[in-house]
Order: sequence, then C-alpha cells, then structure tokens
Amino acid sequence: GTVRRIEHGAKGARLTIQAKTVLEDTRIGDSIATNGVCLTVVSMTGDSFSADVMAESLRRSSLGTLPEEYSECYNRYRELERKIAERAMAANGRFGGHIVSGHIDGTGTIASQKREDNAVWVKIKTPAPLLRYIVEKGSIAIDGVSLTVAAVTDTDFSVSIIPHTGAQTILLGKKPGDPVNLECDVIGKYVEKLTAPHKTGGISTNFLAENGFL
Repeated sequence: GTVRRIEHGAKGARLTIQAKTVLEDTRIGDSIATNGVCLTVVSMTGDSFSADVMAESLRRSSLGTLPEEYSECYNRYRELERKIAERAMAANGRFGGHIVSGHIDGTGTIASQKREDNAVWVKIKTPAPLLRYIVEKGSIAIDGVSLTVAAVTDTDFSVSIIPHTGAQTILLGKKPGDPVNLECDVIGKYVEKLTAPHKTGGISTNFLAENGFL
C-alpha cells in the first residue's frame, strides 16, 4: 500500500492508505496490519482505507516518524511512502508463520544488509529491553513480516530474507539508519510474566521445590 494522506490531531493521527489486494473482503471495523501495526479500518473507498492511529501507537512504532505535512505537493517531489499491509488471519486458514498480534513492542534500526547468494542478511540494532525476547532460530515480526532469527548478539539480531519475501515486502528497500517496527514472540513475554515471582503468587525456585520439581 501507499500512504496518501495523514491528518494529525493533537496527539494522534488518521492515516489513509491506497491499496488493492488487502481491501478484498474487508469491511469497516476489520483489522489491517500496517507495517506490523494493527489498525482498525474506519472508512474505505474503492482503492483505499483509513484508520485512526492513537498516540501510543505513534510513540511505539515507526508510524510516528511520518511527516507532519503530507500534501500533494510533498508527494509530487518525493517517492510515496510505501507500507506493508496484511489482513487479519482467518481462523479456518493455514497457519503459515508465528503468532503476530500487531501490537508493536518497539522499534529497531537497520544496521546493515549483505547479500549471500539468493538471500540477503539484514542486521537490526535493537534496544536491550526488546533484545531479551529475541532468540536464535526463534520468531520475530519486522514491520509485520514473520521471520526466523538467524543470529543474535548483545546489541542486534539478524535475519536472512529470501527473494520471495524481498519482492513482496519493502524490507529490502530500507537503508541503514531506517527504523523498523518490532513485535517479539508473544510466547516468551507470557512465560516471563507467569513465571516471575510476585506478591500474589507465581513460580519461584521455592515453589518448585515445595511441589517436588526440584
């Protein structure tokens, strides 16, 4: 899809995106992930949809970096900002990835790209609070694209992108320094929450010992 209009409010915004395939069978109130951010369709035309973006979404994601003014004049002299759009998964369909909710944890920054035969390695510099949930050979959503983590360091992680993914998304059009939306695997976050000792219960080493697990 292509950004056509941004209407900024006091803190939030309304985003209008021209698209085609993603609009098939879409209705008002449906969810469309835009660069991985789950947005609700509030209005539609034959070739576009609009969604309200709250202040929290702008703070957490790269949508907050979109320009304050996005006029026809601006578009005429600059390549239109393209976004990845994806409809919500149907419950009766194939599950061809990992669980992605569209609830962005934060952003990372493209550090480098390096081609290896038919694939391209993309390294993403990542803040420590997010990096703790990213594991080698685990799953990560980058701008909403479900990918396998190929390598992890103390400051970044890398993925390897095949030609089909490169052709169907805008990831390889990113340059070093560009922000990307990151959604970590939700399973890790739930496990951490449920196993963390706290005043109202939770799993601790004492609990495990008392119940015969240690």
